[in-house]
Amino acid sequence: MSSWAERRMSGAAGRAARGLAAALLLALAGGAALAQALPGIGRAATPKEVAAWDIDVRPDFKGLPKGAGTVAQGQDLWEARCASCHGIFGESNEFFAPLIGGTTAQDVTSGRVARLTDAAYPGRTMIMKLSTVSTLWDYINRAMPWNAPKSLTPDEVYALTAFLLNLGGVVPEDFELSERNIAEVQARIPNRNGMTTKHALWPGKLPGSVARPDVNAVACMKDCATEPTLASMLPDFARNAHGNLAEQNRMVGAQHGADTTQPAGAAPPTRPGAPAARAEPSAGAGPSALVTRLACTACHAADRKLIGPSWRDIHERHGSRADVQAYLAAKIQSGGVGVWGAIPMPAQNLSAEDAKVIARWLADGTPR
Repeated sequence: MSSWAERRMSGAAGRAARGLAAALLLALAGGAALAQALPGIGRAATPKEVAAWDIDVRPDFKGLPKGAGTVAQGQDLWEARCASCHGIFGESNEFFAPLIGGTTAQDVTSGRVARLTDAAYPGRTMIMKLSTVSTLWDYINRAMPWNAPKSLTPDEVYALTAFLLNLGGVVPEDFELSERNIAEVQARIPNRNGMTTKHALWPGKLPGSVARPDVNAVACMKDCATEPTLASMLPDFARNAHGNLAEQNRMVGAQHGADTTQPAGAAPPTRPGAPAARAEPSAGAGPSALVTRLACTACHAADRKLIGPSWRDIHERHGSRADVQAYLAAKIQSGGVGVWGAIPMPAQNLSAEDAKVIARWLADGTPR
């Protein structure tokens, strides 16, 4: 090894580089070698586990399941499960971005949305920016509705996709979308020619692509930091300004949010049903655990308005009704808009018994 290479591979930076090289070599050796090196560690994923993750749909439509849905079927589904957030015609509201609008019949012909380059046009809707119909299908399938992701069947996803494309002038009202004709629909997406490949992020040679990376990093050669520290903080004046962050995060995933009702660095809350616990309540769980598990606290707080009204405001407005429990249970299940403003509450996917438990709790003033 040359003297320059010896100096380059010395010190903490060298140890880190050698460790990374060893890890890469181990990864390249394949699963079999790893299993031999670490006997008893891990297991093969089951077909059911693989199927749960393997749901992505590529722009060439590989991964697309068989199924079909009409525009009319999609309209019925939309009005029942989507319109409360996204509007009857995809126009949405002040909270959700509009999905439809801004495209023309000429855009469908050219494959390039003219208004995207028009500085005088104020909006940028989903249909204006969409370049591959597989992206729309895939997102609806994996993420919608937001309070019950992955609950739609393939036929329902086809129907909803067809309905949105009809609103955007891409397909006619009597159209049925399926895995057999979706490639034909791709040829009519208004912004299908709007996606650039002038970057080096994709492997292989694509029309218009470039070979150089889109970043220009320079290796540190002197006084390099060997152990960077990552941290985040909230200034005191902003802490809890918009309610408790721990009550506004979905329970899926690692990002649970800090309990901003407590000072920075305080121990996690231990009260029953506290969001930091993330415990899955069993049958007959109390209302505090239910509203946490069902992510109600993403929009509602105890004593202040978030996206929706506070528990206290709901009790003060409706607590004197003779039918308060039945009324609140029905509203929880069906959702609605207009009672507290223009921001809608979507229909909630919970049992009638759970809805009654939460309604009784709200009617009683949310006792702890």
